[in-house]
Amino acid sequence: MQKKTITIGLSTGLEARPVAMLVQIASQYESAIYVEEQNARVNAKSIMGMMTLGMKSGDVLTISADGTDELAAMKEIECYLLGAN
Repeated sequence: MQKKTITIGLSTGLEARPVAMLVQIASQYESAIYVEEQNARVNAKSIMGMMTLGMKSGDVLTISADGTDELAAMKEIECYLLGAN
């Protein structure tokens, strides 16, 4: 299992389109992927769950991935959230 704390670098935060893109990225992987923000923990492959977080640029969240492709999943998600994509 991989776990990492990330500060969102996307200028728009996690609004509808960025959330949809994050869900698409997470869904490419077999690993179970979760996003945690304060007391909320949601499946990163669930668009409805991700929308409930209402994350903004500069907010801190924790990403966890568990499965055979967890390292690749974490790397791609981190790059996306940091605004490097």
